[in-house]
Amino acid sequence: METLVPTLLEIAYVVMGLQLLHTAYCAFKDDSNEARIGTGLFWGILGVIFVGGSYIPPLVTGILVVVLAMLTLLKQVKIGKLPTLNEEKAEESSQKLGFAIFVPVITLAVVAFLVARFYPKLSSVSVGIGALIATIVIVLVTRAKPKELLAENNRMIQLTSTSSILPQLLAALGAIFTLAGVGTVISDLISGFVPDGSRFFGVVAYVLGMVVFTMIMGNAFAAFTVITAGVGVPFVFALGADPIIASAFAMTAGYCGTLLTPMAANFNALPAALLDMKDKNGVIKVQAPVALIMIVVHIVLMYVLAF
Repeated sequence: METLVPTLLEIAYVVMGLQLLHTAYCAFKDDSNEARIGTGLFWGILGVIFVGGSYIPPLVTGILVVVLAMLTLLKQVKIGKLPTLNEEKAEESSQKLGFAIFVPVITLAVVAFLVARFYPKLSSVSVGIGALIATIVIVLVTRAKPKELLAENNRMIQLTSTSSILPQLLAALGAIFTLAGVGTVISDLISGFVPDGSRFFGVVAYVLGMVVFTMIMGNAFAAFTVITAGVGVPFVFALGADPIIASAFAMTAGYCGTLLTPMAANFNALPAALLDMKDKNGVIKVQAPVALIMIVVHIVLMYVLAF
């Protein structure tokens, strides 16, 4: 099992890298895109990092990441011409599939959870396993041709554009904060408020810490590493909580913070701008009651299910 997990991780990264290289190929061929060279380079470099990351020296990877940043800064990454969507066919498929369209997404989540829960040693590849099975389910449910997966993969990657790598960048930022000792500082601050040995207040601190830090950073990925190291480990895990269950709830608790902050620009500021809303915080105001309720729900569920 010790050798299987790294192999599976390597396979998952290679598969993702090949998908990115396919997008790079499509971008280079797109004559309608005035920035096709920069766009192709961006996805090509990212694909190379995913495919050969474990063999590329860290310094070289760092330089490649800087190149990615410069291509983005110089606005050389643009969405090319994508196949037009047949709205009539899409509507027909929607009516035919109904709620079955959600089966693949639910499959991914359920499989990932079950693998992580019952095979802890495979937890680091649980999402990859879930994604593989969900992909098979997609083909079976929609009866799409396998080659359509590549076309839709290219469409999705280009539509999400450079923001698609934001989770990786923010996760790396969280790791940097942890190495810088931010987690230790937060732990020292929390220790003055959380009674020793109190599971309940430890859970409250973990959930609220994720919410608040996510509001500051704008993304739960950046908050997770810092808050888990500073609050989750000493005040929740150390008291006997299941790390897998508690971590899962902590991550989704962070998304409650996403609903409450203008820092989460893609979720809150961008819709307000696209819809030309007079109240720029209108999206947040609508989401706030749901977020507050879900924060309480997270505290209860983590306390009941994690111990």
